[in-house]
Amino acid sequence: MIDEVDLEEYPNLLVTPPVSDGNSRKRLDKFLADTFPDVSRNAFIRLIEDNKVKVKSTGFFANHPDMKVEKGQVFEIDLPAPEPADVKPEDMPLDIVYEDDDVLVVNKPAGLVVHPGAGNWEHTLVNGLLFHCHDSLSGVGGVQRPGIVHRIDKDTSGLLVVAKNDKAHLSLAKQFEVHSIQREYQAFVWGKVEQEEGRIEGNIGRSSTNRQKMALVKTGGKSAVTHYKRLAVFGGGIVSHVKCVLETGRTHQIRVHMSSIHHPLVGDYTYGHPPKNAPDFVRDFPRQALHAGVLGFVHPTTGKQLVFEVPMPSDMQELKEKLEKL
Repeated sequence: MIDEVDLEEYPNLLVTPPVSDGNSRKRLDKFLADTFPDVSRNAFIRLIEDNKVKVKSTGFFANHPDMKVEKGQVFEIDLPAPEPADVKPEDMPLDIVYEDDDVLVVNKPAGLVVHPGAGNWEHTLVNGLLFHCHDSLSGVGGVQRPGIVHRIDKDTSGLLVVAKNDKAHLSLAKQFEVHSIQREYQAFVWGKVEQEEGRIEGNIGRSSTNRQKMALVKTGGKSAVTHYKRLAVFGGGIVSHVKCVLETGRTHQIRVHMSSIHHPLVGDYTYGHPPKNAPDFVRDFPRQALHAGVLGFVHPTTGKQLVFEVPMPSDMQELKEKLEKL
């Protein structure tokens, strides 16, 4: 168990669950990448080759990426901490919906990256938050992600809650862990969604064919549940407007789940393509048509339930108005 490890000495130790029947005889690098989809398979190959992966309770290094894992084995991975980055505050406009001493709720525009990372050390939401909040952001997320409890994709617009101290961060993180956070999204998807309401369930993990994508996986990954409701159908079934409610929050969850039922998001060429009869104005929509419009949580200090709602941004509103004329 990870509790048995000195976490001060090994702050970035990952421990796998025991290998199941379904994963037995799978390559070690693939098993690790499926188990921890936020880390790439190539990164695990390097860690394996650098003697950073051990077979638990044996002390032996698993130093061959193509090693076949066996049922019941548990692996410990010494994941290096990310190099600290000099994340600088930037004066930028922020659409702040709510703020107090503990939390801040911001309406993120499409096109803005949430936190710094490789190739994006400037002009992120975190840079703007550092300028706005000065030193009042939680440190739980580390130097590159101060205050960030959750995120939405660069090209998704909508609501995010930010923690201004560690107590708030831990409270909000627990609410995300137990799936008590209220999150509703507006989306435009290709095709006519036949059912007025539905539930999509399936584990999401890193795609085995494209490590930049997520996918529904039969083994490994993380459980994910999305509820959807059809709001309108346009152009005789070319596009549907849907509301998606997240029961869980996985990377690309709505994008993967809607694509899995053959209704990928408009503008999302990573997970789908438009029908041949799609009008140019829909086909050319420059981002995935997805907006995080409702966010609700229990305030970390007062215990009160807070719910915030923001309308779709102008680009999605204009898309809707044009679709209504088809």
